[in-house]
Amino acid sequence: MLVGSFMAILDTFIVLVAAPAVQADLHASDGQIQLIVAGYQITYAVALITGARLGDTYGRKRLFMLGMALFTLTSVACALAPTAGVLIGARLAQGLSAALMFPQVFSMIQVLIPAQQRHRAFGALGSVIGVSTILGQLVGGLLIAANLFGTTWRPVFWVNVPIGLITLALAARMVPETRAPQARSLDLPGLAVLTVALFLLVIPLVEGRDAGWPAWTWASLAGSAVAFALFVVVERRAERAGRAPLVSLRLFAERSFAVGITLVVVAYAGVNSFFLILSLMLQDGLGMSALGAGLEYTPLAVAFFATSLLAARWTPRHGRRVLEIGSVLAATGFLATLLMAFAEGARLSAGPLIAPLTLVGLGNGLLLPQLLNTVLGRIRPSEVGMASGVLSTGQQVGGAVGVAVIGVFFFDALTPHGSRVAQYAHAFGTAAILNLVIAAVATALLLALPRQKPAETA
Repeated sequence: MLVGSFMAILDTFIVLVAAPAVQADLHASDGQIQLIVAGYQITYAVALITGARLGDTYGRKRLFMLGMALFTLTSVACALAPTAGVLIGARLAQGLSAALMFPQVFSMIQVLIPAQQRHRAFGALGSVIGVSTILGQLVGGLLIAANLFGTTWRPVFWVNVPIGLITLALAARMVPETRAPQARSLDLPGLAVLTVALFLLVIPLVEGRDAGWPAWTWASLAGSAVAFALFVVVERRAERAGRAPLVSLRLFAERSFAVGITLVVVAYAGVNSFFLILSLMLQDGLGMSALGAGLEYTPLAVAFFATSLLAARWTPRHGRRVLEIGSVLAATGFLATLLMAFAEGARLSAGPLIAPLTLVGLGNGLLLPQLLNTVLGRIRPSEVGMASGVLSTGQQVGGAVGVAVIGVFFFDALTPHGSRVAQYAHAFGTAAILNLVIAAVATALLLALPRQKPAETA
């Protein structure tokens, strides 16, 4: 099941590295290359809640395997794409397939793993999510540099095929089937309204910065607010009529879930946006290759993985305190990086950044994996799929919001004065101030979570 999570997240980031090679080989326009990169993220984010509810109704193993099979097939289509248009279509379909399999992992952990072991399972899931985010750039850089059989960018998609086939064989034999108790038919009116609302929200967040925030992006965001309000009306009407809503609004009446989902959005807004501005500074500012930038992330990834495993042991004994320490460590890492960027300026180099980046990895390894367990810990089995879909969507929307907002601050802070390194160091430091603010907000939200006994957190 964790392989499915790894592949879904990896393919969000691995294509970023391959984009220049894709554009050169397929003679793609800037708009087409943007859709190749962002189309996957759009359909993936929009369909997560639907994928989770389909798993509740028709079987989580069935939906996981269907998603994995489609993901493997669409990876073949991406790898063989003769034109940019075909590749765009395949990437849109690949995002939908990822949305079918990814939320099933959250649900299966919650319903199959005993409570006393669940913190370790969520620790492993959080490690996979964090490490795959970083490895996407490293693996993509390695495959592009290798240029296997002269195929340049195509191996970044071919690599999914053997992994997908092996995972399907293992899942068929080893993963048990589960469904939500008393699962009812899908709420089609709610599905239609929510899909429109998420499209109106996600598309401008993903496309707006590169498009220069034209009028249609603001109109779309305003339309999303109206659509979400309509969604609330539709779901309340479904509950009053005794039908099963797509998302039960009762979830948000529970303080632990309401604060928790807000915390997830905030935390992933900070992490994803920080990786964006760091990549821009390393590659565009310091002139590093994609592979070199990926290697710069390696200590951060190792630190994240190590502390995520430790958090799985410590959380049952110390509860929320582990997450609080992680949030403070991450904030300290953000502070150290921005101070170094401002202090070094034109003298900034990649080597000295390793220590503060490692601190960021240590803190997020303690925070992010166990955050998933904390938010889902009090959810009833009948609602775990619904909550998993909302949580997964919160991760994606939070990341998109963070990238959009902090990207604006980063590019606005690029001044024409001084050397290129000095310009990017200044922009990076300025944007990282917002990352520090986001980390402070995350810490405050952690303190607002209802306190649980350490034994309950397990």
